[in-house]
Amino acid sequence: MFELIRTLVNAYGATGREKTVSEVIENLVKPYVDTISRDALGNLICVKKGTDENGKKIMLSAHMDHIGFIVVAVEKEGYLRVMPVGGIGLAVSKTRHVSFENGVQGVIVQQPVREGETPAMKHMFIDIGAENDEEALSMIQLGDVAVYSNDCFRLGKNRVSAPAMDDRIACALLVSVLQDLPQVKNTVVAVFSTQEEVGCRGAKVAAFGIEPDVGIALDVTANGDTPETKLPAVKLGAGAAVKIMDRGSISNPELVQELLDAGKRAGVPTQREVLPFGGTDASAIQLSRGGVKAGTVSIPCRYVHSACEVIDLRDVEACKGLLLEYLK
Repeated sequence: MFELIRTLVNAYGATGREKTVSEVIENLVKPYVDTISRDALGNLICVKKGTDENGKKIMLSAHMDHIGFIVVAVEKEGYLRVMPVGGIGLAVSKTRHVSFENGVQGVIVQQPVREGETPAMKHMFIDIGAENDEEALSMIQLGDVAVYSNDCFRLGKNRVSAPAMDDRIACALLVSVLQDLPQVKNTVVAVFSTQEEVGCRGAKVAAFGIEPDVGIALDVTANGDTPETKLPAVKLGAGAAVKIMDRGSISNPELVQELLDAGKRAGVPTQREVLPFGGTDASAIQLSRGGVKAGTVSIPCRYVHSACEVIDLRDVEACKGLLLEYLK
């Protein structure tokens, strides 16, 4: 699993620019599904047909995109001014290593803030080593997007840290599920979605086109097991988290129970998740067409939306066991 995670987090895939990630995933799942297609928003849609023509259509959605910094101006000294693409935290972005799709490297820095001012994105710039605006524009273009640079490493025996763990870890989970899923009665539609970080846009159009009977988002969730952080009541290493509610959706109660029961049958640890903020692709799937029975299976994650997001491999395996049992 670690090598699969490293492969996926190492692929460039800023929000709205997920093509490279989708190509990597396509090569990984091609032998295990019946059809693969892409829609207008770049969602990668992989279908494993069920044995029952009257069976349900179950949509699993994991988003490929990674938050980033889009270049909006270049100063005469060669520094890049940027805006956020997705939920950027300024405090965790100071003097971080960032990378552009074309391989240009940079450091994002906060300039000195005057007394009385609140630090904001207008105070941030990226230094790419250019001596002036002409040199900078020979290296990048306005509209290019930088992301936290790749750095995937192990923490102790069971944990892994990397940028883009939100949500490449769920992409790795979904790839692994497809690779091990036997022939089942219901049709499984695995969606590797785009633009989740700016409003679940990919999942919205994918669900509209697929018309699933059931929709399950696969995503990370926050933790409550670090100093002075007690909510949500979710811990790394304590198993798969089945979401009850977040700011974007209230999970279907019947589906919640079905997922918890599947975890019990599979013999994997599970946690009940109530998240007081955030959202997942389930929020878009749930409201598609006339409404869809939807919920979320979450992987606990520390330091979400930072350059060092941390997950526990035991939780990933618990999520996999739960999902395989549910799909069977």
